[in-house]
Amino acid sequence: MIHLLVAKVKRVLQGCGAIATNQADVKLLGFTGSPFVCRVQIALKLKEIEYKYVEENLGNKSDQLIKYNPVYKKVPVFVHNDKPISESLVILEYIDEIWKQNPILPNDPYQRAMVRFWSKFIDDKIVAASFKSVFTVDKKEREKNIEESTEALKILENELKDKFFGGEEINFVDIAAVFIAFWIPLIQDIAGLKLFTNEKFPKLYNWSQEILNHPAVKENLPPRDPIFAFLKARYDGLLAASK
Repeated sequence: MIHLLVAKVKRVLQGCGAIATNQADVKLLGFTGSPFVCRVQIALKLKEIEYKYVEENLGNKSDQLIKYNPVYKKVPVFVHNDKPISESLVILEYIDEIWKQNPILPNDPYQRAMVRFWSKFIDDKIVAASFKSVFTVDKKEREKNIEESTEALKILENELKDKFFGGEEINFVDIAAVFIAFWIPLIQDIAGLKLFTNEKFPKLYNWSQEILNHPAVKENLPPRDPIFAFLKARYDGLLAASK
């Protein structure tokens, strides 16, 4: 009788998204060094969700990746009970809807809309432009992207009011913005740029130090040196090809 009651409670909890019974229920297909995969890993850590991680070789994409993401064939792909979801921001929303503990999205509809807005702003105006600031051969195009990413960082600097974008605790925007704290300093070092500095963006810079030392973030950041070497080789190859 007791074991039937326990089983019933487990089914109820699973239906509410409170627990995953084992690692097979939750799977993440990723690639070490991807800022988008890192977002999902941070959210899973915050939610204390156990999962199976599958490292993908993007030069030789697996049948599993193509099966689960036939449209884009990219990582991350989050698989829950054999149902795949792609695109990091979409995955974060799904995780927050299913597992209610340690929420990363606010309850208020307007605040939720603003969180979505700023997260998309980061992807559209900062992630793409900052990468192009380094990994673009054409000088005018590179300067255009430096200007665009600098302007976007100024806007985000003015939006930061507290320790984190989520106040005293990190939220959806903080997770999306980890790219700024970890990846921009890395790529600017490769090219000798000063896109993101304490002098230019004091509030964002202080935020970056706080977020990088947050346990859920720190534990899931990729190792810097191999990623730096990989991207530096790509940068050097672009320079050599342009000559």
